[in-house]
Amino acid sequence: MIIHSETLDLQTTTEQDLAFVLAIEQSELNRAYIGQWSKEEHITAIHDPDILHLTIWERSGKRVGYIIVSGLQDIHLTVCIKRIVIHSKGFGYGKLSLRLVSDWIFQHTETHRLWLDVRDHNHRARHVYESCGFTLEGTLRDCMKVEGLFESLHIMSILRYEYIEREQQRQK
Repeated sequence: MIIHSETLDLQTTTEQDLAFVLAIEQSELNRAYIGQWSKEEHITAIHDPDILHLTIWERSGKRVGYIIVSGLQDIHLTVCIKRIVIHSKGFGYGKLSLRLVSDWIFQHTETHRLWLDVRDHNHRARHVYESCGFTLEGTLRDCMKVEGLFESLHIMSILRYEYIEREQQRQK
């Protein structure tokens, strides 16, 4: 699968991409904001039909990040953006990638609800999600223990009708 824009391409992650995926996942810039998977967990995800594992490429051919989406086969039509990781920050790649994958999900599946979680201290990501139409649903307080400290997660989502309304506004 490939999703195109003028700036970015989102391509199905291959096992050859995993050195890059693991490196940016474990980098100092990203480690505090996302969960850590082993290579084996990523390989399992790549081959799982319920999961979309995409590598984000600049049109010049440089990899800049990756996205993991789960729940493609969910009977409740609820899909989760499990992870969006950008290595080259400050260029708008995260926001554009989120829009591209959201567009694909709502245009190519019957998804009713697209959701994600964001750590409470990740203000930059939360701002991006809100700018793409995601609404704060609530907070799971102290739900994760990371390096001996508890962290909270904000749950955010966008519903199909909200996505349609947002797209209609953007086209005006």
